Amino acid sequence: MKVVGVQQFGGPEALAVHEVQEPHAGAGSVRIRVGAFAVNPTDTGVRAGQRDSSHASAPYVPGMDAAGVIDEVGPDVDGWAVGDEVMAIALPLTAHGGAYVEELVAPVGSFTRIPRGTSMELASTIPMNGLTAIQILELAGLSRGDTLAVTGAAGLLGNYLVQLATSEGITVIADAAEKDETLVRSLGPDHIVPRGESFAEAVRRIVPEGVDALADCAVQRDVVVPALRQGGVFIDVRGWEGNGAEGVRFERALVGKEYRSFDKLERLRHGVEGGTITPRIAEVLPASSATEAHERLEAGGTRGRFVLTW
Repeated sequence: MKVVGVQQFGGPEALAVHEVQEPHAGAGSVRIRVGAFAVNPTDTGVRAGQRDSSHASAPYVPGMDAAGVIDEVGPDVDGWAVGDEVMAIALPLTAHGGAYVEELVAPVGSFTRIPRGTSMELASTIPMNGLTAIQILELAGLSRGDTLAVTGAAGLLGNYLVQLATSEGITVIADAAEKDETLVRSLGPDHIVPRGESFAEAVRRIVPEGVDALADCAVQRDVVVPALRQGGVFIDVRGWEGNGAEGVRFERALVGKEYRSFDKLERLRHGVEGGTITPRIAEVLPASSATEAHERLEAGGTRGRFVLTW
């Protein structure tokens, strides 16, 4: 089968289409004929060699999001059949493997049906970012009426997080550059503040004592920590352990822990079907254009996800 990956870690130009042995569904798993896979920032780290690759071999295949059709069902699998359209989270650089593949073997729990009325391309943008957003809210431990500040609200993770939080009655303060204000406003936050150096100050003008939690989807870190109240929670999405600020609890969102979080995938599916969550695509490209997708993603300013198809 064909995969998109790298023989040696490097820049976007290192990505190429490779032929590898076709996998098959084993016990407790299905095989998905992948129709679409999303390109996420974490994929660039896999490609560049910034992730642990000690349990993988070349070609190293990125990708944590896929959608497709089940074409093999392994032993001891109930409730799933050949022909079911599903979306799945994948784990690159592990025995399970990344999503930039024609055939993805997925254990039960790591996939669910694509939302009703949703294209395969749109569905491929949901699992990883959606699960990350749910995990952030769990780490924050907020109740209705509590305050959450979100940086990077115009990005897809920020999109899902703002929409999920507002649906739970949490008061959301989201950042936006001027060019993104219309998009961010459409997500339903209670307040919008300018993105950048003045973020914490702007948040404090709305909530003088500071917010209960801050999700730093834009990786602003030290600059935005002062937006939190004493006893507040800072959630980082890239493994930062914090700056030791007094009275702040630092947490890290690690989406790999959600690999078999079927109930949460179902929550995302129902959220899309009910209009709570809005998947977004920047552009659909052929799998052979993976280099272009990575180059454009790293250039910044992408709204929605690039999606690659076979």
